[in-house]
Amino acid sequence: MRGKFITIEGCEGAGKSKQLNLLSDYLKITNTDFIITREPGGSNISEKIRSIILDGKNTEMTCECEALLYAAARVQHLSDTVEPALKIGKLVICDRYIDSSFAYQGFARGLDINYIKNINSYAIEKYMPDLTLFLNISPEDAFKRKGGADTSDRLEMCGLEFHNRVYKGYLKLLKEYPNRIKSIYSLGEKAETHANIIIALKEAGIIK
Repeated sequence: MRGKFITIEGCEGAGKSKQLNLLSDYLKITNTDFIITREPGGSNISEKIRSIILDGKNTEMTCECEALLYAAARVQHLSDTVEPALKIGKLVICDRYIDSSFAYQGFARGLDINYIKNINSYAIEKYMPDLTLFLNISPEDAFKRKGGADTSDRLEMCGLEFHNRVYKGYLKLLKEYPNRIKSIYSLGEKAETHANIIIALKEAGIIK
């Protein structure tokens, strides 16, 4: 039986890494067969593309180049990591996926959403998530909590106005895909956010 594909989204500093660690601990305790992966990255070639995308020195990268690099890393990641795991029935949990392309390159960079959909057609047609968890916290609150932007990360250094557009993009996606994307309030304590994630996964029938 094919496994389930779950993605976790959020603005920079939303706490995805911490929540993924807490979720991993929970799934191990419950003997769930799962993998956690990430985008961009998650496989050898895709990790190399990631280093290009996020390198703070690559300031001349065009928006179109950025979007295409994400799409290329995604196709390779699906082939190398996601598809094999799903085929053997594993639960696949991915840190960022297609909604990041919509929010960052589409809504924030201003690229046409249809362009984003076209260059990601392979992922959209074959591997849309069964459930997407959006860690809902504003960029102002997220950066305040993490102590500012990472100066080595090209995207984190794009400025608050850019990240506010990303956040507004995610809110639009919530309205567009209400059956797939679940908002998880993330400004409170980490344990509270984790508990809400477990509830969401149980309500969706992903875990027992």
